Amino acid sequence: MSGALTSSLEVVVQPRFASANSAPRPRARENSSSVIRVRNFAKSYAGHPAVKDISLEIRRGEIYGLIGPDGAGKSSLMKAIAGVLTYDAGDVEVFGRRIDSERAAEQIKGRLGLMPQGLGQNLYGDLSVEENIDFFARVRLVSATELAERKQRLLTMTRLDEFRSRPMKQLSGGMKQKLGLVCTLIHEPELIILDEPTTGVDPVSRRDFWAILTSLLHERGITALISTAYMDEATRFQRLSVMFEGRALAEGEPEAIVQLVPGTMVALQSERQSAALARLKQSFPQVDAYGAWIKVFVETPDAAGARGEIEKALAGIPSRDWQTSEPELEDVFIALLRKKEAAASSKDQPIPTPSGTTGAVVEPSLPKPARGESVAIEAKGLVRVFGEFRAVDDVSFRVPPGEIFGLLGANGAGKTTVIKMLTGILPPTGGEGRVAGADMRSAGQAIKERIGYMSQAFSLYLDLTVRENIRLYAGIYGLNRQESTERLAWVLGMAGLVGHEKELAGSLPMGLRQRLALGCALVHRPSILFLDEPTSGVDPVGRRQFWEILFRLSREDGVAILVTTHYMGEAEHCDHLALMFAGRVVADASPAAMKAEVEAEAGHLFELMTDQPARALDCLAKNGFAQGALFGKRIHLLCKHPEQDRERIQQLLSDAGVALTAFTARPLSMEDVFVYRVTSLETKERGEAAGGPP
Repeated sequence: MSGALTSSLEVVVQPRFASANSAPRPRARENSSSVIRVRNFAKSYAGHPAVKDISLEIRRGEIYGLIGPDGAGKSSLMKAIAGVLTYDAGDVEVFGRRIDSERAAEQIKGRLGLMPQGLGQNLYGDLSVEENIDFFARVRLVSATELAERKQRLLTMTRLDEFRSRPMKQLSGGMKQKLGLVCTLIHEPELIILDEPTTGVDPVSRRDFWAILTSLLHERGITALISTAYMDEATRFQRLSVMFEGRALAEGEPEAIVQLVPGTMVALQSERQSAALARLKQSFPQVDAYGAWIKVFVETPDAAGARGEIEKALAGIPSRDWQTSEPELEDVFIALLRKKEAAASSKDQPIPTPSGTTGAVVEPSLPKPARGESVAIEAKGLVRVFGEFRAVDDVSFRVPPGEIFGLLGANGAGKTTVIKMLTGILPPTGGEGRVAGADMRSAGQAIKERIGYMSQAFSLYLDLTVRENIRLYAGIYGLNRQESTERLAWVLGMAGLVGHEKELAGSLPMGLRQRLALGCALVHRPSILFLDEPTSGVDPVGRRQFWEILFRLSREDGVAILVTTHYMGEAEHCDHLALMFAGRVVADASPAAMKAEVEAEAGHLFELMTDQPARALDCLAKNGFAQGALFGKRIHLLCKHPEQDRERIQQLLSDAGVALTAFTARPLSMEDVFVYRVTSLETKERGEAAGGPP
């Protein structure tokens, strides 16, 4: 059986393999508080283990998360629970029934909803929003009366009501995911299984999706099993399993998992950033550069003690602007990998310097910018129109040599179109652009020779080997035999691919494939690098290794880097950011400056803890605190007047019968900035469209 999904879940489930001496386990009772029980689950494909000895239990009404990178085994486990994939060993029980045959799968099919991975993968592109919903309702035997009531309620909640007649294929990524959720919920299942529903979706759509989902689950008492590759979504779950390479690294409540590796995150700045990084890496295994900042994970819970350890390691290298905070789940994830020696398969080789060595830099690997050259990339009033649609509208920005420049925006904001114009792939409707001193309108080939471009799909030939891909790109860029041989050795060292030369690109883990794509983009020694969502689907270890390479390319070789990303944590790596909305640049500053602007305008971020978080959020929203967002058991809220707001919030919640147990200040993240800016603009546009005040 292929394991492929169908929207109606009408598939044949073959009996699982079982050892000859395995004894049948007792069936769980139907009134059990557990909806899902998995014991010692294992699944292999062509002899390659995908999931190894996973056990978990999900309680009724719980939002349970499977969190981990691509290839962790999340999808295989979820499909087996849904009854659409066979498995090799262990037991899977859903609603008290062992899912080990076609008959067992049929018995639970009507009680669950399944949303597969991928934007709109369970939908039909040529059908409208309403036609998709009606189709799923008919498949699920929903009566006309029930359909009318449920459809109106779900369309209103997801704000898709005004798009009823729009074909699914014309929706944005976030709208497709909301429609997929509506179709999954239209028959009001007791259990929903959502496979990476927010991957590839911008931060505003992600937060909107979670708000809708949490409200529906709370209102209807539905149990949910949800997977994600975003570590920052861990706080959305009541409990979760952290998965890597088919195994569970940890299981439990998010707060408990973070405590598995007690420590302190220390951030600092130094005028001698490269020297400080090199010195700290001699003493601490988790050290990263984030723009002008250096962040270090110190396995000392005491903040003062952690700072003391770092000061001792720096040994005279000047530093400033010290900050300490609790570690996030991603920091703990990497620490767990390191402690369990599970990160070896992701690291493969030590991350080398840009010269291709693992030791000191012997000479620059890429050309330094020309003396006096102050701008590597410049956009002046760029415009691109498709028919009547203005995809890019008067976009201007500048990127100097050696800067990492982040281009942020929601799905459809125009980021990729800007990159395609600057790289000569797409002609502009209006405006000017210069890249590496060449006019993008008239110097297409000259631009191509001076830049490296890495698209969202990595632009690799998956049926060629690592060596063949590198040599192919060397030939495309006109390198001779000797240059190709030299650059082949450099790419293999830079990307940690030594020993993988003869492997097919399609067989590589996502992190190695990503670094191979970067190496191919750099094979001709460009001075400018364009990266369009280069880390989508890559695990945290691979992402951090990738950004370390980018940091060295920018700082040591003066390469100008323009990058787009939906991981707002990665925006912190950038020296400068431009935020796009509806084809326009609406904010242009450093990450720190953007945060300061939002704090001055909207207030500081606070985290609230209550005994009834969903009820508390609803109460706050009805009383003027519309910017609140639920993160598991916590509420995040922007407060312009903290003391007065705290007293008012406490009184509002008390009147509603909700106890406020904590009100704590938190640092503003780039996701908070992004969501605030974009939602404010959306609200303003809706007000203008309605002819009233924004």
